[in-house]
Amino acid sequence: MASIDEAKEVYGQIGVDVDKAVETLKNVRISMHCWQGDDVLGFDSKELTGGISATGNYPGRATNPDQLMADMKEALSLIPGKHKINLHASYAITDEKVDRDKLEPKHFKAWVDFAKENGLGLDFNPTLFSHPKAADNLTLSNPDKEIRDFWIAHCKASRKIAAYFGKELSMTSLNNIWIPDGYKDVPADRFGPRKRLKEALDEIFTENYDGKYLADSIEGKVFGIGVESYTVGSHEFYMNYAAKNNKICLLDTGHFHPMEMVSDKIPTMLLFNKNLALHVSRPVRWDSDHVILLDDELKEIAKELVRCDALNRVFIGLDFFDASINRISAWVVGMRNMEKALLLALLTPHKALKKMQDEGNFTELMASMEELKTYPFGAVWDYYCQVQGVPQKKEWFKEIKRYEREVLVKR
Repeated sequence: MASIDEAKEVYGQIGVDVDKAVETLKNVRISMHCWQGDDVLGFDSKELTGGISATGNYPGRATNPDQLMADMKEALSLIPGKHKINLHASYAITDEKVDRDKLEPKHFKAWVDFAKENGLGLDFNPTLFSHPKAADNLTLSNPDKEIRDFWIAHCKASRKIAAYFGKELSMTSLNNIWIPDGYKDVPADRFGPRKRLKEALDEIFTENYDGKYLADSIEGKVFGIGVESYTVGSHEFYMNYAAKNNKICLLDTGHFHPMEMVSDKIPTMLLFNKNLALHVSRPVRWDSDHVILLDDELKEIAKELVRCDALNRVFIGLDFFDASINRISAWVVGMRNMEKALLLALLTPHKALKKMQDEGNFTELMASMEELKTYPFGAVWDYYCQVQGVPQKKEWFKEIKRYEREVLVKR
């Protein structure tokens, strides 16, 4: 295998600066989702509802805040770079009984302390599922005003909490709204629920926060379990709402038709929006949230972020939950793969390839893109891991097995 010096020489011949690529990647923060560690259960509910399902019963699931934080810290020790943690409101840490519409920043102080101790940022999501008032998969679009008002209050509280994160950590916190609302069978009224959702969002966003601390995003979905025929918060609804109201549209890679490519949507969204947000997952026939692999679509997503010079405009978060394998390993594989994809994109001579396309040199373009696939990327990745002080290749898995043996199986 090529050494890092040989890799630098090979990439240098096509105009790629390896050191610059590594330095750029070092400053990209990916938001690692807390819910992989405990199968999306959170701390305020015993049951997962809302069209979401985590399958498997691998031993060692985190069951309390201390265990979840310990598992996150273990995972982060094997992942190069400094990142963020993506929290759901259901992960509040408090001794008092408080419903979601009454949540306050103080209920998340322990998470802020954890972030400060580990050099992390925090993102946030109101939790509009796994709750008695979301039993019918109708929250912000519910015909019952009392239920709508409850969830509006929850989303307002969530924005305040996210702004608190941003201010405390001096790092913009993304607050992302996703709702499970929809109908199992063909609806009699498609307009009404979306009108109620629009009005609810208008109310949620009435208070202005400093953009240095809080960024607001909204996330659509094509369908979900229990709402197969109609989803209130569709991509088209949120894309239009975001454009009109200066909000960020979040694209979840599992929330589209299986034949749609999210990578193809990225440049269009960036053309018309200052910012974009991603939840990167791996759908297998539907929104099944498998651990992301270094597959073609992940590589294309990363290429578009780099080609569009958008690494400082896009909030990158991961979203998968697999309970059939070691949960910490799932985090490490997913996070390292996202970084690998970004590094591959940073090692691509995009200007030269674009020139070939613009000049109609499609034969050379195809040949060049194919040859790049066997360039010594692996040597550069190992070098990046080395300078970041984390294990190279599969060496990290030895630590996973030790932690499983000494910690997880004893829970």
